[in-house]
Amino acid sequence: MRHVPTSLVLVLGLGAAVAVTATSGRGGGAGVPPASVADGVEWRSYAGDNRNHHYSPLAQIDAGNFARLEVAWRVKTDNFGPRPEFKLEGTPLMVGGVLYTTAGTRRSVVALDAATGEVRWVSSEREGARAAASPRQLSGRGVAYWSDGRQSRIFYVTTGYQLVALDPDTGARITGFGRDGVVDLKDGVVAGDNQQIPLETGEIGLHATPSVAGDIVLIGSAFREGHTPRRANNTKGIVQAIDARTGRRLWMFHTIPRPGEAGHETWLQDSARTTGNTGVWNQMAVDEALGLAYLPVETPTSDFYGGHRPGNNLYAESLVAVDLKTGQRRWHYQLVHHPIWNMDVATAPILADIRVGGRDVKAVAVMGKQAMVYVFDRATGAPVWPIEERPVPAGDVPGEWYAPTQPFPTRPLPYDIQGVEAKHFIDFTPELRGEAETIAKKFRLGPIFTPAVVSRAEGPIHAFRSTGGTNWPGGSYDPDTHTLIVPSYTSFVPYGLMPSPSQEFSDLRYVSGNAVTGVRYIGGPGEDAGAEAAPSKAVSEFGGSDRLIDVDFRPRGLPLLKPPYGRLTAIDLDTGEFRWQVPHGETPDAVRLHPALKGVTIPRTGQSGAVGALVTKTLVVAGDPLTTTAPGRGRGAMLRAYDKATGKEVGAVLMPAPQSGTPMTYMAGGRQYLVVAVSGGAYSGEYLAFRLPDPVTR
Repeated sequence: MRHVPTSLVLVLGLGAAVAVTATSGRGGGAGVPPASVADGVEWRSYAGDNRNHHYSPLAQIDAGNFARLEVAWRVKTDNFGPRPEFKLEGTPLMVGGVLYTTAGTRRSVVALDAATGEVRWVSSEREGARAAASPRQLSGRGVAYWSDGRQSRIFYVTTGYQLVALDPDTGARITGFGRDGVVDLKDGVVAGDNQQIPLETGEIGLHATPSVAGDIVLIGSAFREGHTPRRANNTKGIVQAIDARTGRRLWMFHTIPRPGEAGHETWLQDSARTTGNTGVWNQMAVDEALGLAYLPVETPTSDFYGGHRPGNNLYAESLVAVDLKTGQRRWHYQLVHHPIWNMDVATAPILADIRVGGRDVKAVAVMGKQAMVYVFDRATGAPVWPIEERPVPAGDVPGEWYAPTQPFPTRPLPYDIQGVEAKHFIDFTPELRGEAETIAKKFRLGPIFTPAVVSRAEGPIHAFRSTGGTNWPGGSYDPDTHTLIVPSYTSFVPYGLMPSPSQEFSDLRYVSGNAVTGVRYIGGPGEDAGAEAAPSKAVSEFGGSDRLIDVDFRPRGLPLLKPPYGRLTAIDLDTGEFRWQVPHGETPDAVRLHPALKGVTIPRTGQSGAVGALVTKTLVVAGDPLTTTAPGRGRGAMLRAYDKATGKEVGAVLMPAPQSGTPMTYMAGGRQYLVVAVSGGAYSGEYLAFRLPDPVTR
């Protein structure tokens, strides 16, 4: 591993090459007093704060001028790595007039002047084979900031799963932290029966940023993207707490409980020993006053088959509150028992101080692909409104174990479709509706928590939503009005279970480089049937062997499900009632220009895709997840502003590509800036900074 010096030649703006030498800046280092975060001038963590609000009280940009925003500066990320990146998901921080973020396929840390976008310094690690073997590639979602008022640090997790501490002023490693500024996060990470994973090739990584609370840095864990792991006995999920000053590990929380730990008994037949994943791959939340950290936990191996892990499988798909100082579990709530639908806990928990029935409640809310909001007292874990255990159907997959009930919040109501049923089918015309009904005969349909089936080319193929709802960008919260802002999207992903290529079920040992799967059935996924997707087939790839099921599930190339394809929903957390709900994004070209819909009036449909929202004093800001040829606007995507009280769209500006990171905002030189990451398709990653026109020249 080699640390790259901070004096480099970089590419800025629209591709002009300039030489940049690291200089001492106002990065919040020693001698720079902490600025007030409450006034919105700075943005010191991924979501603005550890409550994950994505909120700022700034109001210089408002409904009356949003459409006049101009690009103040832009930074292309192509040269921050050996190849262009087409999936830029970062949200920068702003401290002391400097933006800090990650960029490019090297996952470089970049410090930018907040007013001009000029690069102050860049730092990256050369991890070689370790990075190449990582299950979580590309730039990740950003960095974390720590300061005690005298010294400051930038923390980030490398592609190869190492925690690095940098000087905010120079980008140099903090030599007194860990080993020359680096902590190996794989040390102590295990698979199977407490077997240390290989430090170079062991499967674990992270896209999310660390969470910093006091002098503690929290780091989660993530594994290969996709629906089928290489083995049931994969690396086990963890959360680690690291001392921000020394790099010493303070504690480790096991998301698959070990013998003697609470929850171990929910893994029947000793299956906790032979199951992996169950990571915490999204942002965590922290309430420092209560001394609690809130962990959103994902699905265990495998996403859609759990016959090798009978039982409810704590803490899979649970929200877990742990003691910030010790890592001990204080409370938990499992959102999905014995997960076999890849629901994960796909969003960051949001901490909200609300008033319910005349009583003040310190709440934590979380949502996900289920399109349901679960709201708890964050001190005790008690549901704020009743959550009912309702019977769900058992399936017929050989060897599977089924939970008889699943939790259903009684309030708020679901905010997007759940499951796939006939009532959801496209109905623009009777012909399209009829074609959708014919296509649907190939699938097993049903409400949420309908179990999967073993599929063959002749059918049936299971139809359920393993994506959609609300995914990793999560929701936002307006503390002024106690309103939760929930982006969501509608998608249809058919999925069939097929026998695994490996049938060595008895051998579940972890064998580096030559492990058996230990999974009886693997998934055969179809592509997300978004409004701009091509006609699709359900395909599974495992060990180089393709198993193909020809399934065309798009009536005349249109989405099987009716719009809206994308939504923004505002939910009053004092009452659990919707304030408003609107389609997010214009009607996609593939629908608006489709010949089968000529002469048909199509209401605004919104767009399918995961996006995050920023809330300000008066606005909700979110960009389109798709490119659209809107009349008079050319090919691109729009950054949109909505009146946060009504949901009415009040302005939009063109971006060169869809939004791929959640927007943030700050003040520099008396001007409010909005910064958002865009990328996708053939357009590589770029950070765009918007502000109002210069008042001197306009």
